[in-house]
Amino acid sequence: FKQKMSLKIIFMGTPEFSIPSLKILKHSNHKIICVYTQPPKKKSRGQKILKTPIHTFSENEGIKVKTSKLSDTKEYKDFINLKPDLVVVIAYGQIIPEKYLNIPNLIFLNVHASLLPKWRGAAPIERAILNRENQTGISIMKIEKKLDTGPFIKQVKVPLNKYSTSGDLIKKLSILGAEALKESIDLIIKGKAIFHKQNEKDATYAKKIEKKETKIDWHDTAENIIAKINAFNPKPGAWFFYNDERIKILKAKEVAKSGNNAEILDDKLTVGCSVNAIQILRIQKEGKREMDVTEFLAGNVLKKGLKLN
Repeated sequence: FKQKMSLKIIFMGTPEFSIPSLKILKHSNHKIICVYTQPPKKKSRGQKILKTPIHTFSENEGIKVKTSKLSDTKEYKDFINLKPDLVVVIAYGQIIPEKYLNIPNLIFLNVHASLLPKWRGAAPIERAILNRENQTGISIMKIEKKLDTGPFIKQVKVPLNKYSTSGDLIKKLSILGAEALKESIDLIIKGKAIFHKQNEKDATYAKKIEKKETKIDWHDTAENIIAKINAFNPKPGAWFFYNDERIKILKAKEVAKSGNNAEILDDKLTVGCSVNAIQILRIQKEGKREMDVTEFLAGNVLKKGLKLN
């Protein structure tokens, strides 16, 4: 890249999280020659076709978009013909085939939402909260064959506390990630980039969130249940059953109260756990809007002594 102040960049990303990085590159002196994203999906109700957030953003900005599979032979040829100087990958949702990574003199740079080697994989933000970590952050790394194992050029740390939610973190880390990405590209251009090898001994894996994990287990501690509520807020939501309906808890606090597991202990919707209790503050019935617990209790009879499941 020496003497090359403006790079031709291919961008690969899919969700909202990737947008700040694409935006910052679009408004830099670099040129985004193409964006790769996941294909549009049919929404179950009304069969409406939904494009990914990156797809919509790119079209609005007049950037060429591709949704083809990288494994297609023709796609590889088209990719080579684009002659990129750099490829930026952020929450793309497809594994980059090895033959792409082997293209000479081409760096694939990734923005990953954890302090690698901790929480490699699909759900780093949720896993950090579920594990009650006291910090997380962003790593700008070079993509290698194995998942999230490449050396990193830059890391930005962010403190976590018992009120941190996935929703808040996604917003914060996506902006920090965009800034760190731009700084990393500048370092690469100036020949000042130092890539730090990850320490394999400290590696942990953030496997994809499974549906069964999102149900609240009232036999757990209040602290763990609150971590689950925060990790799954706003999506997919931590929930319990009441009257054969799924009810999501979006916000709760731990209170020093003891009572039977899953039992409602007062008229404020405080529920007993194995250690302490949680007082529910914001709640959402399936298919309904989210609401404050006082408003919810005005229309739903959940009395003291009732057991939830």
